[in-house]
Amino acid sequence: MVLLDAEPRSLLDLAIRAARDAGNLIRKVSIDDLQADTKSSPTDFVTQMDAASETMIRQTILGVRPDDGIIGEEGTSLVSRSGVSWLVDPIDGTTNYLRGMPNYSISIAAIKDGETLAGVVYDPSLEEAFHAVKGQGAALNDQPIKCSKTLFRDSIIGTGFSYLSSNRARQAEILRALLPCVGDIRRPGSAAVSLCWVACGRLDAFYEKGLQPWDYAAGALIASEAGADVVGAEDSTMDKLVVASAPSLTAQLHGMLPASA
Repeated sequence: MVLLDAEPRSLLDLAIRAARDAGNLIRKVSIDDLQADTKSSPTDFVTQMDAASETMIRQTILGVRPDDGIIGEEGTSLVSRSGVSWLVDPIDGTTNYLRGMPNYSISIAAIKDGETLAGVVYDPSLEEAFHAVKGQGAALNDQPIKCSKTLFRDSIIGTGFSYLSSNRARQAEILRALLPCVGDIRRPGSAAVSLCWVACGRLDAFYEKGLQPWDYAAGALIASEAGADVVGAEDSTMDKLVVASAPSLTAQLHGMLPASA
């Protein structure tokens, strides 16, 4: 079946199918059989399953929508002829995946005219599919979710760290200032999962600098549709700070996060 329209629910259904199929693929592989290389730094890992997952997602999407564009973390770059493009992170949280830890994900977002219409973040380790359609709310395994109403002083804040050691000292200084003012800090290891945890209230906020659009496009939509304030996701500049937070703590959190976070 070939779909030519860009009805957001149809796009979401396709994204969910592609994400679940890719998740089943990568989950079957023993961590003892994984081969890892590095990309931007000695701590930025990629496995053969990152590429295999992206290939499967590309084939699934193009099998239904052959004129769509696809941009993937592992090199897929197809120009759209339909007006719809897809941002794909085949494994977000590869280090977790490589170590046999939970909280890695497949992130897929459908974009048209610069707007994210639908997105899914699937965590195979927990069999959790977070998803959203623009203007229709967010869900976890088809159950509606909302962000928290926690106060700043009681909040659990998620973050991520640069792969470059030269940036980490500055990030540590920000944590030193932030930690005494909040309930606690978490570093789940997948930006996509972290944004979704804000959406369902497991985290009260998440911030990270240096993310690529495929890291956050789906998760940012899901967090926003769950009622979170999301800043930075509309700007594809890599130096942009992406922040998602429950409205109850947005002002205080932003007041403690310099642009260089």
